[in-house]
Amino acid sequence: MPVQGTRVATGLAAIFGVTALLFAVFGVVFNLVFFAVTVVFGAVAYFMWDHGSGRFARRLYRNVERSAAVDGGRGRRSGGSDRGGFGAGPREEWQGPREEQRERARRRARQQADGGQRRQRRRRRPPNADDGPTVAEAYDRLGLDPSADEGAVREAYRSKVKEVHPDASDGDEEAFKEITAAYERLTD
Repeated sequence: MPVQGTRVATGLAAIFGVTALLFAVFGVVFNLVFFAVTVVFGAVAYFMWDHGSGRFARRLYRNVERSAAVDGGRGRRSGGSDRGGFGAGPREEWQGPREEQRERARRRARQQADGGQRRQRRRRRPPNADDGPTVAEAYDRLGLDPSADEGAVREAYRSKVKEVHPDASDGDEEAFKEITAAYERLTD
């Protein structure tokens, strides 16, 4: 989970900032040595706030995009070669983190607007006769009569697969595929 823009990072920055302020007061009241600790806590507070507010990431991605625009994305400025590799810069399909978040939000909004219809379209289509054996052929391949229940189908499948599995010494890959197709037909 990214820390950028979270309340945790901002809260930690506030805690370090208050601690730095407290040590600054100690430095004035008691001893100047406290100012050394104040500088450390102040620096940590600044960096946490910079990262938590998202400014660091924006600055980083702005520099990456500027660098890619200057050298045409070929990495010449950073010592890379025209063929890519180390220092090649971002690829054309690269997007910064904000664009990715916006795209995910757009996708979610479209799915909610569709009312879940997209999910229904992705569901598995009903099997055709071209997709494998018919139900009667499937029962025949497994050596069962059509009145067999699901437990009997599963047991027949397991025993037949043990006989023809390709990893077995006398296995037959085609027979394995046929038995698997028959089982899938009966369990769909």
